[in-house]
Amino acid sequence: MKEAGPLRQLLSVLLLPFNVIVVVPAIMLWSWRGGDTRWPFDYPLLAAPHALGLLLALLGLALLGATVRLFGTVGKGTLAPWDPTRELVVVGPYRHVRNPMISGVAITLLGVAVVTGSVLILAWMALFVGINHAYFLLVEEPGLVRRFGAPYEQYRRQVPRWIPRREP
Repeated sequence: MKEAGPLRQLLSVLLLPFNVIVVVPAIMLWSWRGGDTRWPFDYPLLAAPHALGLLLALLGLALLGATVRLFGTVGKGTLAPWDPTRELVVVGPYRHVRNPMISGVAITLLGVAVVTGSVLILAWMALFVGINHAYFLLVEEPGLVRRFGAPYEQYRRQVPRWIPRREP
C-alpha cells in the first residue's frame, strides 16, 4: 500500500493541529488581551524566556512534523480520525512514547505560552492534554486494539503513553 499523499497530510494538519496551535491561541490572545498576563516584548531581561519559549515551540513543531511524516510514510494514513493509518507506527519517536504527536502539540503550546507569557495559553495547553488523555483512554486505544490486535497490545505494554522512556 502506498503512503498518504501530501494533500491528504496537509488537509489533516490544517484541520487539526493548525487550529489547536495557531487559530485557538490567536483568538485567545486577541479576545482576552486586556485580561491575560503578557510579557512586554520590549523589556531586555525577558530575552531568555522568549528564547526558551521559541526553542520549545520549534522542538514541538519538529516532533509534530516527524510524526505526521511517519503517519504518511510508515502508517500509510494521516493523523485525522477519518483517514487513519493503515499500518501500526512503532518507529522513530514512537519507540519512546505512544503519543509523540500530542506531545509535540503540547510542547509547541507550552512554547507559545512562554513566549507570550500568557496564562490563558498555558490553560489551553492543559485542557488540550486533558481532553486528549480522555480521548486516548476511551476511544483511541480501544480502536487501535480492534484495528491492530496483538501487535498493538504488545506495543502498549512496552511503551509508555505520555512520559517517554530513554531506551527504545
